[in-house]
Amino acid sequence: MNILILGSGGREHALAWAVKQNPKCDRLIAAPGNPGIAMVAECADLDILDGDAVAAFCGENAVDLVIVGPEAPLAAGVADRLRAADVLVFGPSQQAATLEASKAFTKEVCDACGAPTAAWARFDNLEEAKAHVRREGAPIVIKADGLAAGKGVTVAQTVPEALTALDAVFAGGEGQVVIEECLTGEEASFFILCDGTAMLPIGTAQDHKRVGEGDTGPNTGGMGAYSPAPILSDAVQKRALDEIVGPTLREMAKRGTPYQGVLYAGLMIRDGAPKLIEYNVRFGDPECQVLMMRLGGQALDLIQACAEGRLPEMTAHWAEDHALTVVLAANGYPGTPEKGSVIQGLGDLPETSETMVFHAGTREQDGRLVANGGRVLNVTARGHTLREARDRAYAMVDRIEAPGLFCRADIGWRAL
Repeated sequence: MNILILGSGGREHALAWAVKQNPKCDRLIAAPGNPGIAMVAECADLDILDGDAVAAFCGENAVDLVIVGPEAPLAAGVADRLRAADVLVFGPSQQAATLEASKAFTKEVCDACGAPTAAWARFDNLEEAKAHVRREGAPIVIKADGLAAGKGVTVAQTVPEALTALDAVFAGGEGQVVIEECLTGEEASFFILCDGTAMLPIGTAQDHKRVGEGDTGPNTGGMGAYSPAPILSDAVQKRALDEIVGPTLREMAKRGTPYQGVLYAGLMIRDGAPKLIEYNVRFGDPECQVLMMRLGGQALDLIQACAEGRLPEMTAHWAEDHALTVVLAANGYPGTPEKGSVIQGLGDLPETSETMVFHAGTREQDGRLVANGGRVLNVTARGHTLREARDRAYAMVDRIEAPGLFCRADIGWRAL
């Protein structure tokens, strides 16, 4: 098969690494890719938000399957354009991708199908939103109603903090916000493949959103993750499928927008009962890195079956192990990251089925690897236990020479 992966981050590097292990993969192309991806795939200069350009590229390169990594091309309708060109694609339609593109839409779907989630209200007027916050008090959750790369949520502990978050959402004079009650419990991520009718769970994970150790400080796109998530027991997973995911998929089909792709359910679990925090319509980042480390080459078989509507034939096979990833971020992140710092020592690290460094925000400059984003590297390891996976990952971190980068030293602390 000739396979095209759209995207340039750590998630896409992990997908490329897993897909390349499958003997079905004859040619692997990534657009635009990054220096790490370039070690396992061809990289193409392609505007991944331009559906016509992507479809034309697929025709010129005899692409058999497109795997859409990030959410922006899905929200832009790239998957629809590819399907119209009879190109097999893994990723939901533009309308189905509204589950991530609009927090309010997701809430409406949950209300329609009875899926348990936080109480909510939507506002497109700043003063009305502020009045609601003052009435409800804190803690309270402020969500920009749109794509925000995993960083559009503020869990405000005080009313002034919530009001400041609202000012940020409406900074341009216009905006739309969803305000929710603050759920309590333990948060975890549940990943389910959906082919329009059938669904197949393919893994659980927990990530660390906050920049500081002990889960303190501002939210980020994720400072690390581990899989599996202990809180998502078989019983909790069953409840999530029966009470949340299954009803959502039936409601989407009922609306004429069946969901096909990976559905990432962010859940809050309390006393064994899950509630939906939000949906994402793509693999999480950095959760994808730990999932791919545990799935390996079979990821391509599962993705292909999902795209072809053959999920009932498939079973996900997991090694009896754990995986953990540590994010190395540029100084200044999650504010303005310092770009251009030199990274050394990666060539001396082992890249095996149990240890891997996935590139997230890197580029080549004058023959050297430098930081080119907020989250720069994902140092990932597998182990028989979570502690073993953690120790392997941090041992690799210690060997990387990158004074312009930092990481948290406590990834996995909740489970350990």
